[in-house]
Amino acid sequence: MKKSKLVMPVLKWVGGKRQLLPVINKHLPKINNNTTYYEPFVGGGAVLFNIQPKKAVINDVNRELIDVYKVIKDNVDELIDELNNKGKYDNTSECFYKIRELDREPKVYNTLNAIQRAARILYLNKTCYNGLYRVNSSGEFNSPFGRYKNPNIINEIGLRAVSKYFKESEITFLCGDFESSVKGIKKGSVVYFDPPYAPISRTSNFTGYNESGFGDNEQERLKRLCDKLTDKGVHMLLSNSDCEYIRKLYSDRNKYKIIQVKAKRNINSDGNSRGEISEVLITNNV
Repeated sequence: MKKSKLVMPVLKWVGGKRQLLPVINKHLPKINNNTTYYEPFVGGGAVLFNIQPKKAVINDVNRELIDVYKVIKDNVDELIDELNNKGKYDNTSECFYKIRELDREPKVYNTLNAIQRAARILYLNKTCYNGLYRVNSSGEFNSPFGRYKNPNIINEIGLRAVSKYFKESEITFLCGDFESSVKGIKKGSVVYFDPPYAPISRTSNFTGYNESGFGDNEQERLKRLCDKLTDKGVHMLLSNSDCEYIRKLYSDRNKYKIIQVKAKRNINSDGNSRGEISEVLITNNV
């Protein structure tokens, strides 16, 4: 299947990998039509949409995100029609906060169908401050209004291209724990892990990707999973922050190679923390 240049992320996402695609592609093994590609922390899907594998298993703990992808695959026309509902999805603070507050009212929110929920996420993502998908401890979307002049709320061409890719490929959509998403994986498969990053320092602890966070215990459980996959003959690439903790965790040179890369972070919970930072890519010896 020929790759389409129109297939690209439909959501802005914290830690998106667009700018690192050249170096990620360099270290990912070749993926052919018989290779199953796994992405347990798919997020905005920059890597997935760049390589466009024929067979893939994508997962994220964020159910609303996975549901958006399912709607794009199966109901893209209805989704576009919903977003074109004038007066409902306008770029105003009044509309924004009215749509944002829906998840505070379970009786109202539960009446929304899958298409309306997907439209809500796309709208909030494109109009909220700095494209920061953030929820509070109750799982409620709490990013403020972004006040952008002309946000691209409805990227019809992009939505249709992603829908076409999903329909023409063998994509399994999962929502759950990263470890369960690779259950039954076979030798020769390829996995790209892009977990919530370990804090560079112990005072840097933004964990707004979901209400549960992702701490040291989860990072270490992920490392044990990487060990199992390596022993099984599965090709693995992992992104994370360049900090002593992560370097020490993957310090076994018989199994892993650590590559330092530079990335610019334009989406961050702290405006003073944007700019070029050091990250690492970790590959296994398979």
